[in-house]
Amino acid sequence: MDLATLRRLKLTEFEQAADDYRSTADMAGTAKDHIDNVVVAGMRKSLNGKALEAAVGELKKLSADFHYTQIQCGLVGTALNGFAYDMDAARKRLLSALDAAEASQFTVHADGSVTYPEGQPQNGSESPAKGGTIGGLTDPTAQAVARQAASFDPNPHHAEALAIADRIAHALREASEVDAKWAPKIRALQADDDLTVSDEDLRDAQSDMGGVREAGKGYLASIGGPPTDATPQENADWWEGLAPEERDAYLAAHPEVVGRLDGLPAEVRDEANRVVLEEKLSEYRLRLDALPRPPADEWTWITAGMYPTRVHTDEWMVWDRKYGDEYRRLTASVKGMNAIQNRFDDTGKEGLPEAYLLDFSPDGNGRAVIATGNPDTAQHQAVYVPGTTSKLEKIGGDINRMTELWRQTNQTSPDASVSTITWLGYDAPQSVVKDAPFEHYAYDGAPAYRQFLDGLDASHSGVGEPHRTAIGHSYGTTLIGAAAETGTLNADDVIFAGSPGVKVGHADEMDVPKGHVWNQEADGDPVPDLGRWGHGGSSWRPGGGVFLIPSDEEAFGANQMNTGPEGTGAMGTTGATGHSEYWNRGTTSLKNQALVVVGKYGYVTAPE
Repeated sequence: MDLATLRRLKLTEFEQAADDYRSTADMAGTAKDHIDNVVVAGMRKSLNGKALEAAVGELKKLSADFHYTQIQCGLVGTALNGFAYDMDAARKRLLSALDAAEASQFTVHADGSVTYPEGQPQNGSESPAKGGTIGGLTDPTAQAVARQAASFDPNPHHAEALAIADRIAHALREASEVDAKWAPKIRALQADDDLTVSDEDLRDAQSDMGGVREAGKGYLASIGGPPTDATPQENADWWEGLAPEERDAYLAAHPEVVGRLDGLPAEVRDEANRVVLEEKLSEYRLRLDALPRPPADEWTWITAGMYPTRVHTDEWMVWDRKYGDEYRRLTASVKGMNAIQNRFDDTGKEGLPEAYLLDFSPDGNGRAVIATGNPDTAQHQAVYVPGTTSKLEKIGGDINRMTELWRQTNQTSPDASVSTITWLGYDAPQSVVKDAPFEHYAYDGAPAYRQFLDGLDASHSGVGEPHRTAIGHSYGTTLIGAAAETGTLNADDVIFAGSPGVKVGHADEMDVPKGHVWNQEADGDPVPDLGRWGHGGSSWRPGGGVFLIPSDEEAFGANQMNTGPEGTGAMGTTGATGHSEYWNRGTTSLKNQALVVVGKYGYVTAPE
């Protein structure tokens, strides 16, 4: 970078280009949403069959093109702004040095050297101190030597000119470093010239994001990240205080940060988390493809004693030792991510509204929070916590439960605005025997659940206060109870299904209005009986010696809801049985839950 180039550099042109790229990203995002939530959803209402699915398949490809455009243009805009920010600092240093040279009537040359005039005669000398030309240095040792030499010069202009020349040299070196840092990052943002968004493209996009994030540390630091350990309202205030280009920068460079911030608008979190989801899904698929597949012959028979025994083949055992754990982990994560994508693709089916991904991470057992319907505008919100064995791999079943609940609320109260949310925001116990008896999973996850509920308040933009129902299944009810026991549960109603106990001794301790705790225990569900000795509250059943659970109606105080069949014929409902049918379509259990969610308490039926 030379002096003339840096001096005349118009950084506003880069900033304008960044604005143009962001505008393109916004247009691409709008087009993607229109295809997914309007065009495809509308087609599903009036068309069916192979022609529909073929058309939807082509539209999904177009949607992927727009989303990729949105991601890449967002990164280009952020990179250009980051470049302008870094280069502006160097340019300001140069201009400041040039102003100082002009004020002292020094001459600055194209190579950055500075000519200074003669000095006044000193110490009785009749001759003026000689002027000269001095070049700037950036090496600290060389600078020190040059300054020492200048200090012996009787011409005071020498030291002043040297200082200015050093400032110019530093500015030019800084500008060269900025250019060298950003040039490869920006060149890497060039996309393939085809219309197919492959896993390799998204892997490259993820790499591009890392490059822009690394190079743009200074720019992002100047914006200021979200406050540490903030409340949802503080998160919302931080986001609201950012300029549009600053929001776009954080969305482009740190979608994983934006996506997990409770209190931010659902549309913003969804946009961020979908980027993380798509890039992680592509990454995991590529990593999975790079692993050898398990041998086709996993089992064989050997004769041990009098009877044949089925054992793993030697070939399979060798594969398992090398690749088995990683293969199973990646396969499980891909299954869960595909289930989330399937929910996006189901928008419009049987009237389903758009879905919002409010949190996502494939790390560990995984995290995923998915809303059916926009919670920010919904009149009624239901937040469901799944129980033991829940993880990303199995998220599809938990999503389906909340889509069924949404459909039932739509039948029960067609005019109501409802959002049903699957909240897998904690490490659920993975073994009924080894993990579920322990309470720390509930207490560890309780703060995050409370924070999420508070965040729904902070981001709500609908009319009035939303009516919110906390729903727990199995160990999820224990977490909700722990959340109420250890803090403020920001809910109006609580529904327990198949509860092993909720850590409090009475419904009045659930931090909701009196009479707004509801419980379901289906025929043949063994979990409530097993849980009486584990996760009940501190109260004791009168005349007995066991801890209370919500199905202890008189002692605990919850409203018991019917789960058995009601009515006959087409208008009747079927009964839920066992531990996993509470959200089956057409069941009394699902109908009663929907009535609570929309606030029609008078129609809820009790067990006969």
